Amino acid sequence: MGENGVEAMRIILYTGKGGVGKTSIAAASGCMIAGEGKRVLIMSTDQAHSLGDSFDVKLGKEPVEIAKNLYAMEIDTVYESEKSWGHLKDYMRKMLTLKGNGGIEVEELLVFPGMEELFSMFKILEIYEKGEYDILIVDCAPTGETLSLLKYPEMFSDLIEKVLPIKRKSLKVAGPAVEKLMKIPMPDNQVFDDVEFLMNKMQSLQKLLLNKNIVSLRIVTTPEKIVIQEAKRNFTCLHLYNYNVDAVIVNRIYPKTAMEGYFSKWISMQEEGLKEIEESFFQVPKFYLELQRSEIRTLPILNGIGKKIFGAIDITEVLFQEEIYLIEKRDGETYLKIRLPFADKGELELRQNKNELILSVKNETRRFVLPSELWEREISGAKFNDGYLQIRF
Repeated sequence: MGENGVEAMRIILYTGKGGVGKTSIAAASGCMIAGEGKRVLIMSTDQAHSLGDSFDVKLGKEPVEIAKNLYAMEIDTVYESEKSWGHLKDYMRKMLTLKGNGGIEVEELLVFPGMEELFSMFKILEIYEKGEYDILIVDCAPTGETLSLLKYPEMFSDLIEKVLPIKRKSLKVAGPAVEKLMKIPMPDNQVFDDVEFLMNKMQSLQKLLLNKNIVSLRIVTTPEKIVIQEAKRNFTCLHLYNYNVDAVIVNRIYPKTAMEGYFSKWISMQEEGLKEIEESFFQVPKFYLELQRSEIRTLPILNGIGKKIFGAIDITEVLFQEEIYLIEKRDGETYLKIRLPFADKGELELRQNKNELILSVKNETRRFVLPSELWEREISGAKFNDGYLQIRF
């Protein structure tokens, strides 16, 4: 429940590698929920917009009514970026035109990768605060690295300090002298307003996205090895930054009958992929969709696909919420703690394969993609304590 006893809007983000059918799954989910009588907005923040194609409707930066209870929009990243920090960008352009004479180097003005995506995600916060819908479904491509920006507003502070040669409070007193001496233009108050706006929005968006009762991330993958690896990396990063991944949807599974003859080798490859998905996302709910005979687009088709994937499950609920593993640093060493509440110490077998941990418990195998900081490090010890396997690197 939100304030005043009103139920808070649910936010469901679908993410996945390009080409896995993420947009179609998001659209089908929205149709299913709207058909159950809830007011749904589907929003695409992915710069390669295809949400409008799914509905066979032209979409823009404002919500369009697709059907009863169902609305859709595609974020204009350039517009959202200008809205968020237009004045600061203008000021940076002025600085870039300076030649020498103590001017700030171009390298110091480079913006973190993923910032445009981040600005488009501010729209999530804006829609949530308005509270006009029951469910917001977001078709996005935020990698763990993009979302990690929300974890460190101070990183943005460091960038701003390099860009702005003077503090707001010193602007009136020292500004003219600095401008004359250094031959660089001074920022005006609107630039500082942009900075404060950005910092506040980042912190508010982070707080919202980390609210596991409101926000769920759902990863879409296919049973192909290269796609599964990307999904696993994404899951590890999101989980370690404490974002709640509550489902994995496996799309485009080929029926065995379609793989006979020329494509028969693909059957075993697909089965290996499905087994790896089971081992890598063992605790998270998984849903499966076979390759369809026609494109997943237009309302009549989308309406049926949601039920094919999820059946009678209420997908507006939080489907999973548990801390599977975490990273701890103490006494100069890094520990990966994996929750294994019912495991027997004598039944555990642990090995490392490059950037992946493989843990066997009895006849079950579980795989964990290590965070990038541990890729080059080897295990130096492990112990089982209080339901957690603690692995030291």
